[in-house]
Amino acid sequence: MVALKGGDIERFVKQPDRKFSVILIYGPDSGLVHERSRFIARSFVDNPEDAFQLIRMDGDDIGSDTSRIVDEANTLGLFGGSRAVWVRLGSKQINSSLEPLLKVRPENPVILEAGDLAAKHPLRVGVEKAAHAVAVPCYADEGRDLPRLIDEILSQHHLRASQEAKGLMIALLGADRLLSRSEIEKLALYCHGKGTVEASDIEAIMADASALATDMLTDAVFAGDSTGADSALSRSLREGQDSGVIIGALLRHALLLAKSRLALDKGQSMTDVERNARIFFKRSPAFQRHLSLWTMPGLESAITTLGEAQAACRKNAALGESLASRACLTLAIAARRSQANRA
Repeated sequence: MVALKGGDIERFVKQPDRKFSVILIYGPDSGLVHERSRFIARSFVDNPEDAFQLIRMDGDDIGSDTSRIVDEANTLGLFGGSRAVWVRLGSKQINSSLEPLLKVRPENPVILEAGDLAAKHPLRVGVEKAAHAVAVPCYADEGRDLPRLIDEILSQHHLRASQEAKGLMIALLGADRLLSRSEIEKLALYCHGKGTVEASDIEAIMADASALATDMLTDAVFAGDSTGADSALSRSLREGQDSGVIIGALLRHALLLAKSRLALDKGQSMTDVERNARIFFKRSPAFQRHLSLWTMPGLESAITTLGEAQAACRKNAALGESLASRACLTLAIAARRSQANRA
C-alpha cells in the first residue's frame, strides 16, 4: 500500500519518484490538488507546452470511450522523447477506464487529478494497492504550512514580510492553496521594489479581497441577513466560485464558531477566543455578533446542515448552486429566529 503522508508528500511533489507511473492527487483543497497535479505533470516532460508531450484529458469528456486513457498512456512518441498524461477527473465515474492502468504498468506516467475521495473509494483503494501507483493527499493549508508558502513566494520576488504582516497574512489565508498563492502573488506585485512587506500593504491588498470573497457571504448568513446572503451568494457564483468550496467555507466558519462558543462557555475571555481563532481585526465585530446569536445546539444543527449539503454536492455537482442556496437560507433563518428570541 503506497499512500504518502507528512513530509514525504512535499518531497515527492518536488521530485516525483519515477518508479510510480500512476499518480493520484486528491483531497478537499482543490487549489492545492491542482497546483500539485500541474507541477508533477510538467516535471515528467521536457516541454510542458507541447501538446504531444503533455496530454491533457478531462474525465467528463471521455464518456463511453473507455480505452482512450489507456491508449494515450501506452502510446510512444513518434520521434521518441518524454510523454505524460494528465487527467482531470470530474463528476462522472470512469473507474473502469482506469483499472487497466493499475493492473499493468503504463508506458507513460499518468497523473490523476481528483476531488475529495473517501478512504474506501474504489479509485483510491486501487491506487494504494498497485505497486506502481501512489496516492498524494491534499488537505487545506495549516498554520504551520502558510509561513513557508508566504516566504517561498515572496522570496521569488525579492521580498520579505515583517512579523506583523506575516501574522495578518496567516489570519487571512489558508482555505485554499490556489487562492492563497494568487493573493500572495498579487501582494508581491503591489509591493514590487519595496524589499519588505508591511501590515499596511496587507490591509490595502488582501483584506478587501477576502471580504469580497467568502466573508461577505459568511457575515450575512450567520447574522441572519437572508437578503444579503442571497445577494452575496449570487455574486460569488457569478465570479466563478465553486458551490462546494462556498459550502466548505461556511462549514469551517460554523466549526470555528462552535469551538469558540465552547471556549466562551468554559469562561475564556473574548480576547483569548479571538486570538486563538486568529480573527483578523476587521472581522472582530462580525465574529462577536455571530457568537452572540448562535448557541451550541444551533451551531451543531448548522454543522449538520452544511455537512449534508457538502456531501450531496460531492455526489451531484450539478445541484451545487441549489444546495448552497438552500443551506444559506436555512442558516440565515435560524440566526434571525435566534435574534428575535433574544430581543
